Amino acid sequence: MTLRTFGFDEFGFLLQALQWTILLTVIALVGGGLLGFAVALARTSPVKAVRFAAGSYIQVIQGIPVLMILFLSYYGLSLAGLELPPLFAAGASMTIYASGYLAEIWRGCIQAVPQQQWEASESLAMTRLQQYRYIILPQAIRVSLPPTVGFAVQVVKNTSITSIIGFVELARAGQLVNNTTFQPFRVFIAVAALYFVVCYPLSQLSRWLERRLHAGSNR
Repeated sequence: MTLRTFGFDEFGFLLQALQWTILLTVIALVGGGLLGFAVALARTSPVKAVRFAAGSYIQVIQGIPVLMILFLSYYGLSLAGLELPPLFAAGASMTIYASGYLAEIWRGCIQAVPQQQWEASESLAMTRLQQYRYIILPQAIRVSLPPTVGFAVQVVKNTSITSIIGFVELARAGQLVNNTTFQPFRVFIAVAALYFVVCYPLSQLSRWLERRLHAGSNR
């Protein structure tokens, strides 16, 4: 048995896998963002039953580890005769996971808008849709940017869980390269460095937005 040395080819394979990590992150944030936005609006609905249903959804998603959601999406549905490709199962699982957390983040941002803003818009005879469009959401979006970018960092790192169903993202690629080189220190240092290259700028962006928007709100 001939062992390979960790070199440019192996590093190139890790870079290719990093593209899948980024793609999975984008799928989770876009899909989870759309679903989470709808849940956040339902969570702030004046109808009690709608608020309860949205709150229950958030509690269930946040109360289940993303690993269990992944198992249910991939292995659970296959037992029911619906076999999903690893990318589809991973994307669906990360979308559901992200939606629960983004919904709660954005719910808090919507409710952070002062009550006087709601009352003022109601006095202008605005509809609920007009209130959100012209008064509430522009302010809520501004507040939500730092925590949303910060959550994106968590999504990037949590994509490593999808390796358990065979999806070859960065962490799984590191395992495969390590199996052929038996140089875990070099391999996983490289994997960690690639995660850092993606996550560190996002962390700094979140902090910069928080400082800038907080400073702007004090003017």
